[in-house]
Amino acid sequence: MTEGTVIRSTGSWYLVRLDDAQMLECRLRGQYRLKDQRNTNPVAVGDKVLVELQDDGNGIIMEVKERYNHIIRKATRLSKSSHIIAANLDQAVLIATINQPRTTSGFIDRFLVTAEAYHIPAAIVFNKIDLYSEKEMETLNNMTSVYKMAGYPVKHVSAKTGYNIEFFVSLMKDKVSLITGHSGVGKSALLNAVDGRLNLRTGIISTFSNKGMHTTTFAEMHELSFGGWIVDTPGIKEFGLYDFEKETLSQRFPEMRNLMHKCRFTNCTHVHEPGCAVKKAIEENIFPVSRYRSYLNMLNNDFTDEEN
Repeated sequence: MTEGTVIRSTGSWYLVRLDDAQMLECRLRGQYRLKDQRNTNPVAVGDKVLVELQDDGNGIIMEVKERYNHIIRKATRLSKSSHIIAANLDQAVLIATINQPRTTSGFIDRFLVTAEAYHIPAAIVFNKIDLYSEKEMETLNNMTSVYKMAGYPVKHVSAKTGYNIEFFVSLMKDKVSLITGHSGVGKSALLNAVDGRLNLRTGIISTFSNKGMHTTTFAEMHELSFGGWIVDTPGIKEFGLYDFEKETLSQRFPEMRNLMHKCRFTNCTHVHEPGCAVKKAIEENIFPVSRYRSYLNMLNNDFTDEEN
């Protein structure tokens, strides 16, 4: 058997890059496909696999090697299954926009909480800085302050003008990076701006809904000319949390985690208990209300974004 990395998944077929850099179209061994019914995709982009060559020139994935990490989201709002977005990542980068389309703080917070839960460093890149009005820039600067306070790298960029593109390059250099966000935020345009060899399809914004139109239809890994790999994902409309314990949710907010030892009770939920350091920090304008609101929504399994 030969070892390789899954660099593209289309559901029934997987493109595997073998260790000698050859590309091999593979199917998944039938018994393995039934092994874990909780996942919609038992094999994910980024997985290290063992494949067996077939007489027809294709391959069969016989084994998925142990992942050192992966990131999961709920498959759909009503589903009890999970979808593995990617595996074996160095970082997860969310591309966001204030408008055209709007990325809500609720969506951002669910992404960050998921990255925290799977111990994957996260960063936020706000694109389309060239399009924003003065009022939108004020919103952007406020959101930037909130996430920098939480300890996340945040940067404003423009794929169109090239503003701060060098930061985007340095962020991804020599790493395996998940690149995700809503359709229309400019993921493909940004990636094309840093590496023209990628030649990824770019989409348009619907004038009816002010939302992006899908251009990427499946997750795929691409090698970067300056070193590193990116996992480009289809635009994500929702980011539902999967299999989370409410008791540990507060630990997924770094700024909340830093205050927990000051709470009167070790099992404080930061909702109704007296002597809560988090609620005190909110009253003193130290802890952002938007982040606390997201925490409460997640506790209540409410993933609507209207209020954020």
